[in-house]
Amino acid sequence: QVQLVESGGGSVQAGGSLKLSCAASRSSISSCRMGWYRQAPGRQRELVSRISSSGTTWYADFVKGRFTISQDNPKNTLYLQMNSLKTEDTAVYSCAADWCSHSYGAVYRGQGTQVTVSS
Repeated sequence: QVQLVESGGGSVQAGGSLKLSCAASRSSISSCRMGWYRQAPGRQRELVSRISSSGTTWYADFVKGRFTISQDNPKNTLYLQMNSLKTEDTAVYSCAADWCSHSYGAVYRGQGTQVTVSS
């Protein structure tokens, strides 16, 4: 099993930056595909970014060039650096792990952290 806990959310003005962290415990995330999702009020959860176990990254068009996903395997932690934030980035951001070699087929999700961007 993988337990995920996000942190780093908060309130920031448009144009500002935040760095989210997703700390994993119980099992290593080095063999997992990791992702960041977000859900704004009244909207469905959407995928923001992913990183594979080999380090290949993917970004949704609406964050490309502004957000950077990274992973520190010794620290068992996933990150999301968010720059040039826009009001429409306001949402609860959560991390997820799947395709883990130690628990293939399982999906693990954190509880999320609130990001609020004001104009």
